[in-house]
Amino acid sequence: MFFKHLQTTLVFFENIFQKIFDYIIRFPNFANHLAKHFKLIKNKIMIIIPIKEGENIERALKKFKRKFEKTGVIRELRSRQAYKKPSVVKREALQHAQYIQKLATESDKA
Repeated sequence: MFFKHLQTTLVFFENIFQKIFDYIIRFPNFANHLAKHFKLIKNKIMIIIPIKEGENIERALKKFKRKFEKTGVIRELRSRQAYKKPSVVKREALQHAQYIQKLATESDKA
């Protein structure tokens, strides 16, 4: 049973490394951004996904994806690919706040 668990874990990590490798191939600067980001987050906690005995690997991968998306690493990497002036960031934040306010008032009317 241990070897089956080990095999599924290796397949799980193989898929993750394959996705990272695909990103590196598609975006040449991705490796540099990834390296810079990991230097910045070296003191943060790594993602731990508890896998139960006999649990489907697809479900474990889904859990990992959810937790990874919540960390916001990819979002931050994409935002760091190009510099945004502070005025542009403020303007986008203001437009987003106006949009959210508009949605809230529309839902109150309905």
